[in-house]
Amino acid sequence: MLEVTRLAMGLLIAFFHKPLADYITKQDAQLVAMFRQRGVNVPDTMRRETARTLYFAMGILVAAVELARIYTIIHS
Repeated sequence: MLEVTRLAMGLLIAFFHKPLADYITKQDAQLVAMFRQRGVNVPDTMRRETARTLYFAMGILVAAVELARIYTIIHS
């Protein structure tokens, strides 16, 4: 049951990677601005396309790992 839930989570991350990455990038930009106002030098945020690609890859990776785990459970 846990494997199926993780598989669904990975597929949902891959499916909603654009709005998820956009939201997190927006929040990250606000944090960077807040730290810079207080004089803390922090690196720039990721580009939007880079964040989208990373979240898509992360979702596919989670789904692939869980598919492999389900396959080994079924065939062992």
